[in-house]
Amino acid sequence: MRQALSFLHRNKGFFAFMLGMLMFRSALADWNVVPTGSMQPTIQIGDRILVDKAAYDIRVPFTHLSLIHLADPQRGDIVVLDSHAANEKLVKRVIGIPGDEVAMRDNVLYINGVAAHYSPTTVSGIHDDVQDPARYEVEQLGKIQHLIRLSLYRPDAARDFGPVSIPTGQYLLLGDNRDNSLDSRYLGFFPRHEIVGRSRYVALSLDPNHYYLPRVKRLGARLDGRSISPH
Repeated sequence: MRQALSFLHRNKGFFAFMLGMLMFRSALADWNVVPTGSMQPTIQIGDRILVDKAAYDIRVPFTHLSLIHLADPQRGDIVVLDSHAANEKLVKRVIGIPGDEVAMRDNVLYINGVAAHYSPTTVSGIHDDVQDPARYEVEQLGKIQHLIRLSLYRPDAARDFGPVSIPTGQYLLLGDNRDNSLDSRYLGFFPRHEIVGRSRYVALSLDPNHYYLPRVKRLGARLDGRSISPH
């Protein structure tokens, strides 16, 4: 016991630093590895994304308890959530907010009866296209625009739903890889308290198909779609 206490005393600075780092990552900012392609092409497999955990709330570290409410997720935000329905952490895009009526018809979104606008574009460097050919479009909802990926040969995909009305405290989230994403079409609405942060930038990207070498062009890449220009 005395040896253990002596060890703790000698290393108290280190333990205090580690505790502070864990609290910072839990309540303020963190980074997440993205192991799947459900948000391609916006977020690529191997991306490490920055997560602003203080974007919407200041929370008690290591809990979902909000101390200070700062804002609510907005349509178009890329959010990170601890999903009870999926039993894992998810990264998805906010499509519908409380009070919205949302529908999809053959992968065309309708928000409160207004159809999104789509423009064809080209994307390179997506390895999944070898096994699962796809086309890419810019999806525009009002002033919000971002890329989506649509598989060419997935007739079983959930390309139609709704209309559904989103209740208070719930959000409709979809992946940008529309035909390969576990999202609200399968899991239903996601409660506000499960959304733990927002992501707008790539911190680092390692290419799993090229010996995990860094993708230099992905370093610091923005995820909000502001630089998109349709072809």
